[in-house]
Amino acid sequence: MAEYRHIEHSFDPVFDERSRTLVLGSFPSVLSRANAFFYGNPQNRFWRVIAACTGEAVPPNEGDPLAPGEPAATLDQSIEAKRALLIRHRIALWDVIESCDIKGSSDASIKNVVPARIERICDVAPIERVVANGATAGRLYRRYLEAQVGIKAEVLPSTSPANASWSLERLIVRWSEALGK
Repeated sequence: MAEYRHIEHSFDPVFDERSRTLVLGSFPSVLSRANAFFYGNPQNRFWRVIAACTGEAVPPNEGDPLAPGEPAATLDQSIEAKRALLIRHRIALWDVIESCDIKGSSDASIKNVVPARIERICDVAPIERVVANGATAGRLYRRYLEAQVGIKAEVLPSTSPANASWSLERLIVRWSEALGK
């Protein structure tokens, strides 16, 4: 059984001055922390959902072929493709939590929360919409960041593989509605 560990968020948010929609997760999973980027578990459907909502190809994961006959993507190429997809569509991405005590990747185990310094994004980007990826992100946003941001989050079904009750197709429909795509 995993033990509680105090973990600091180890990578920066994705945004620029054109970002209008802020998508927030709760805290990076073990695989995301190992890859130093968001939604690093290949079973998480986040990147497939975002690609479908924006009408773009799914960005490669590390080790995926870039195209037929081409070498596999490196971690840096994978991260850059994902970052570029978000920026092209004016989507900012971060997590509600800057640091916390957590067991493995379990959102249910999160305690001793230090909220993200959301002003890093809000002072630069004119955010018009906040979307929470799952109930935990929504609850934590309401508790720690909503008053500061001044926008109520739309809580969407989680793209986590643990949310098996939502098919990829249902997620795409619901997320597309929320993202206005």
